[in-house]
Amino acid sequence: MSLRITGRLARLFLMLLLPQPVFVWWLIVGRRDFPSPLLPALATAGIVILFLLFLLFLHILPVRPQSGSTMRITVLDGGQSLISFSVWGFFFQTLLYLFIFMGHMPLFTEFYRTSPALFTANLVSGILILFFLLLNGQLRVLFTCYRLGIVKRLLVIFNLWFPVVNLFLMKYLCNKAKEECDNERCRFTARAARAESKVCATKYPLIMVHGIGFRDLKYFNYWGRIPKELVRNGATVYYGHQQAWGTIEDNAEHIRQTIRQVLKENHCAKVNIIAHSKGGLDSRYLITHLHMEHQVASLTTVSTPHRGSELINVLNRLPDGIYRLISSWFDRTFSKFGDGCPDCYHASKQLAPAYCAHFNEITPDCPEVFYQSYASVMKHAWSDSLLSVPNLIMDVAGNTGNDGLVTEESAKWGVFQGTFRNKYQRGISHGDMIDLKREDYKGFDVIETYVDIVRNLKDMGY
Repeated sequence: MSLRITGRLARLFLMLLLPQPVFVWWLIVGRRDFPSPLLPALATAGIVILFLLFLLFLHILPVRPQSGSTMRITVLDGGQSLISFSVWGFFFQTLLYLFIFMGHMPLFTEFYRTSPALFTANLVSGILILFFLLLNGQLRVLFTCYRLGIVKRLLVIFNLWFPVVNLFLMKYLCNKAKEECDNERCRFTARAARAESKVCATKYPLIMVHGIGFRDLKYFNYWGRIPKELVRNGATVYYGHQQAWGTIEDNAEHIRQTIRQVLKENHCAKVNIIAHSKGGLDSRYLITHLHMEHQVASLTTVSTPHRGSELINVLNRLPDGIYRLISSWFDRTFSKFGDGCPDCYHASKQLAPAYCAHFNEITPDCPEVFYQSYASVMKHAWSDSLLSVPNLIMDVAGNTGNDGLVTEESAKWGVFQGTFRNKYQRGISHGDMIDLKREDYKGFDVIETYVDIVRNLKDMGY
């Protein structure tokens, strides 16, 4: 307790003294007579160097990751500390100058009366010192905090310049940074505890199959930070490499080629498939119609529209000519990203409830394969800015309990393992389930969620 009190007193002393460089110089040099003109010059140089070194020290701290942390979290933690230090520094400086003008600080009163110009310089330099420390802290948090989405970052940047409002925003930044630092340290502790256990080392390799509108690109992973964490915990991970806008039939063939390659490389008999969104339909077609039931041990679908998405029924109200025109634009665009035969028109139509009802009739589950599914729901349209409009459209159409694209009921298939929800205002969207924004937020850890999913597969012998 005594160390904590000592630390707080030292911090308070810094908040009062650091923004007073000219006053410190006047106290040590300006109000004294020296026998030699060289001494005040040396003393001035020493004071300036010490102040600059100490400021540099504050600006770059901490310089290395602390135990149980990464460099990003260390920088983030330092950012919220700088914001807190600067805000409290401004508060105490305001109190200090109020006491000065009320005549309760004799030394400062003498300083002001002796040299008003130096007093003004001291005030301006103090404001600049605290301002640049504050700016450093804000930039650190804005650039390193995963809990701040793009929209939130822009709102903070545009509103930080308004008095009073910025105080609430800086408090918000500090809270978000602290939440993320605590969460990341807990994650680090969990990693350390299971470092040798290889909890994700499943019997068979994992094939992660993406949904519609995306590809497995080299420099942009559809699954965000999830695969890296699975590999860190012992999993062998591959990607489906099907087309972004391929039909179910075409994509299933691409996945079959991937599986054959994986089986050959790993000298194994089967694979586990984890599929998101339409990837689940591609995988079901692969197992049943391409007769891969003996090469697939399990299929885990996440937010897959097994019974279709009502959003497609809304889009189907567009004139067919406009729908085909938009689809052709997507086809031309994604052909440049590697799609061999993109077919946006028919691929998207395959997500309609009527088509999925027919698909389910002709695509029965194979008893050799273990099927399980997961769903998620958004709390309201503003749970995810990217999917706010689709979520609102589906809610208005009477399809409540959806993730922005797929309803909870539509996502259920095989052994339904549950719906991911959030007790806080931030719901869990279709994109959140694949770490689309690389964003951490309170109440749901998508990385640990997939670790648990794969851990369960391992425990079941897959």
